[in-house]
Amino acid sequence: MSRATRHAPAAPPARAKLPALTSAMLSLYGLAWHAVLPGLKRNKRLGEGWRWRTLAAGSPPKADLWLQAASGGEAYLAWELLRRLPEHLPACYAGKKPVVLATTFTRQGLDVLEKAREALAESIDLLPTWFPFDMPGRMERALEAIAPKAVALLETELWPGLLAACRRRGVPALVLNGRMTGKSLAGYQHVRGFWRSLGPARVLAVSDDDAARFARLFPEARTGVMHNIKFDRLDFAPAPPRPELAALLPQQGAAAPFIVLGSVRKQEERAVLGIIQGLLARVPGAVIGLFPRHMERLEDWQELLTEAGVPFARRSAGAAARPGSVLLWDAFGEMGAAFALASACFLGGSLADLGGQNFLEPLAHGVVPVIGPFWSNFAWVGEEIFTTGLVRQERDATGVLEALCGLAQDIPDRETVRRAAGEYVALRRGGAEAACQAVAECLISE
Repeated sequence: MSRATRHAPAAPPARAKLPALTSAMLSLYGLAWHAVLPGLKRNKRLGEGWRWRTLAAGSPPKADLWLQAASGGEAYLAWELLRRLPEHLPACYAGKKPVVLATTFTRQGLDVLEKAREALAESIDLLPTWFPFDMPGRMERALEAIAPKAVALLETELWPGLLAACRRRGVPALVLNGRMTGKSLAGYQHVRGFWRSLGPARVLAVSDDDAARFARLFPEARTGVMHNIKFDRLDFAPAPPRPELAALLPQQGAAAPFIVLGSVRKQEERAVLGIIQGLLARVPGAVIGLFPRHMERLEDWQELLTEAGVPFARRSAGAAARPGSVLLWDAFGEMGAAFALASACFLGGSLADLGGQNFLEPLAHGVVPVIGPFWSNFAWVGEEIFTTGLVRQERDATGVLEALCGLAQDIPDRETVRRAAGEYVALRRGGAEAACQAVAECLISE
């Protein structure tokens, strides 16, 4: 897979009148949004930031670029892209900072973008906020107020209302770090003409297969391939464990292995509960760091553990865990640092057909991750990751338990794992550079 190559800037798309059938379908889509809004307001995740999501708080601010990152993971990709963007800006930005409106759906995403705003303050004027609900009329209003030179959507953020507004106003929409499964493509193709009429100006996908799927759905888009920005974010320099996290674990060394169960999804909670019980029975003195993928599941996990008679404490309590217990992690953004202390780890979203979660980060800390059978969201990593032994893939929860027990009792050498993973990743960096180049082409003043 080669990096995207430099092209002369494409002319901005002309304002377009959408086909009558597309306009009719957008009207129905807008009515559907109105119908579900009362329920969304009661949703734990979507009720927060309600006035901004509905634009009741006013229109978003003007910006050169509108960058959409769905949640925490995509927000970190946005941070990596924006960190490098100033190096690629055209001459018209000499001596001034670009203004970037960065939107997200979740509290985790907003927290990451707020940290990025502080870190990038000298080179980027970053404005984090909530992504508006994709109601066509309100998206038109939002895009008119922001007046961006481009809209960049990370991974698979295909929103009809926003794409339609971009088409109508002649604003180029870019899909960067694009991913699309065969299942998703099949769904989109039920209304293929509708999506084709809303297609983005450019797509940079993370694999040849993903690019081919985007090209089938959006044949008029300029489609190419880039390395996944996640490869650029990996840092294989040895990082010492954070003292405040190390203080949470018993001071018994190898006699009390720390096992991380990360990004666990709702659909696999019962299976993971069985893994927890098996680990506590078979690995004496183990402490298990349990990281739910979504924070609103913390109370549900507390009930599950209580009913199962599994001893646990919340991470926020700040006290050292007892050997043979669970630390229920209720602090966002610490899972990476926890890997630095782990003897073994499992990454969720992989025991149910949910596409998997990022299993590369543990490798940066010298930890061999274990996953279940489902990993379609990370097919771009390449199956070689399994044949090299850098990642363990198991068929079911029983296999995951066996693998974790083995790794916890015979811990691989961290430096050997880190070095091998670094060599694997080094051949796959450069995605952020390609994405920056595509964005910079759109930021050239007319």
